[in-house]
Amino acid sequence: MHLHILSPTIFESASVLNHLEQHFTQTEGIYKKNNLEISLSICGVGLVNTAIHTTKLMMKDSDLIILMGLGGAFNRNLNLGDVVNVTEETFGDLGAEDQDGTLLSAHDLKLIDPNKFPFTDGKITNTSASDFSFLPTATAISVNKVSGSQTSIDLISDKYDVDIENMEGAAFFQVCRTFRRRFLELRAISNYVEPRNRDSWQIELALKNLSEVVIEIIKGLSQA
Repeated sequence: MHLHILSPTIFESASVLNHLEQHFTQTEGIYKKNNLEISLSICGVGLVNTAIHTTKLMMKDSDLIILMGLGGAFNRNLNLGDVVNVTEETFGDLGAEDQDGTLLSAHDLKLIDPNKFPFTDGKITNTSASDFSFLPTATAISVNKVSGSQTSIDLISDKYDVDIENMEGAAFFQVCRTFRRRFLELRAISNYVEPRNRDSWQIELALKNLSEVVIEIIKGLSQA
């Protein structure tokens, strides 16, 4: 089995890389143990970088691709540090702003058919997500600019009923679904979506928990 691990930045996957270097044999960038091969790469932050990098991955064989990263939570039932399995992604700011400030999606504008594959009602669903049912699930929007003011938060919240916000997932979902690859998006909650206040963020806790979950998946796959 070949597993590819993808993260927007190196710090999001650094602990996983350290685990691989300690416990796997490396040959030309491939980490091997038993019947498991793992490769790891950094896609860069944002939807465009993610789309380009994930498309390049489609030229290689992988049985599973995992995108691991941090996210902000709209849903206050999620705790800071929680790791969630993202089952559904939506492009949150692809479209236009109307005269009254409301958001019009590309689907609202009839620029993209909301029910043309891989979309269903304007959303992209991960049909492989149920394979990892040990994790809590969450729905997400992906944006180019994360929400940092109450005005922006209210606009997004009025438009979309989702659990979390990130900057890469929808592009990752669209490419993987288009090429019919098995994939998984894991997000650790580093902050709540609220007027920007970095003092309240729990980045280290989120990174620790995220890495532990991915490492547990790796251990399970290497023993299969």
